[in-house]
Amino acid sequence: MDYVSALLPPAVMAVFFIGVIRVIVKTQGGANKTKEDAAVDAALARAQGSRPAPENEA
Repeated sequence: MDYVSALLPPAVMAVFFIGVIRVIVKTQGGANKTKEDAAVDAALARAQGSRPAPENEA
């Protein structure tokens, strides 16, 4: 029975890992893609807006 207790944690981790990967793959694209793209665009715009203007050294 020691082998069962030794194999159970990796098996459970593998099942959860596969589940996480499936959720990630399923949520890519579709209606969620436009929301995610808009969120990224907004974050980039905020980052660009808060960055000081480069000074000309020449």
